[in-house]
Amino acid sequence: MNKGELEAVARSLVVPGKGILAADESAPTIEKRFQAIQLASTEENRRAYRDLLFTTPGVSGFISGVILYDETTRQKSSDGTPFPKVLERQGIVPGIKVDEGAKALAGFPGEKITEGLDGLRGRLAAYREQGARFAKWRAVIAIGEGFPTSYCLEANAHALARYAALCQEAGLVPIVEPEVLMDGGHTIERCEEATTETLSRVYEELLGHRVHLEGTLLKPNMVVSGKESPVQAGVAQVAEATVRTLKRVVPGAVPGIVFLSGGQTPRQATEHLSAMNAMGKHPWELSFSYGRALQDPVLKAWKGLAANVPAAQKAFFHRSKLNGAARHGKYSPAMEDSA
Repeated sequence: MNKGELEAVARSLVVPGKGILAADESAPTIEKRFQAIQLASTEENRRAYRDLLFTTPGVSGFISGVILYDETTRQKSSDGTPFPKVLERQGIVPGIKVDEGAKALAGFPGEKITEGLDGLRGRLAAYREQGARFAKWRAVIAIGEGFPTSYCLEANAHALARYAALCQEAGLVPIVEPEVLMDGGHTIERCEEATTETLSRVYEELLGHRVHLEGTLLKPNMVVSGKESPVQAGVAQVAEATVRTLKRVVPGAVPGIVFLSGGQTPRQATEHLSAMNAMGKHPWELSFSYGRALQDPVLKAWKGLAANVPAAQKAFFHRSKLNGAARHGKYSPAMEDSA
């Protein structure tokens, strides 16, 4: 894939009114989600769940791409069609999570480094062959007493840049995900400071690795108060702080920013995105790449029962539609209760 093709795929993922479904939960993560509905995390249950998401009628009106997990790329719909093909047929771009998780950063208690660069070139080529057109790598940045440290930011930014360069070499659009976590009692101001420093490092490394920015997407956290902070910033404050931070450090060459929901409720994630888009024109498309914020209502409706699939698909369609409205800055809480 040449630069022009990378740019076209990146732009197709952030077309107005649409965003990305993150369905790339690792085995331990989906097990936790299933535990919440008292469902065993068997391969068949995982396949059935992804099947209901990917075959939801009309959802391609709001979902441009889906990030898959390694197991999911090899699974098939109930009619025998491989999942990447199921998505392609609806005009939804298949993607793939390629990192191997955040592990403890040796010598830096409380901080993490994402692993998975070894053998990545070969894995990317195989995923491209299976139908993936974009990839995702997540770095995890914690806020705490004395951190994030400069070394942690440097190590994670360097890994993200190496991953991104390898993706483009393989003909895949890299989604670069440096997540500053909500965990902790920090203020929104502290989150803004840490996010600014994180993104500054990331773009310094991407440029240093000769990554073609027009053929990438950024998946950052929103600038929010820590979960345990006694003062929780309101919607307008989150929107303003997030856009201000991005304008300072994200080059306009990047076609789109696809936010992670990062522990926000489905409603909060939609409200914040809508408020940002209602602020007017930005240098990049402001979109979503939500996991929990799209899937929580679906899991609650499904509960692992085949009889509940229509209700679960309705919940997925509805949540996707609300986020589609947020892409235009047109979401309102009154829409939550509309069918």
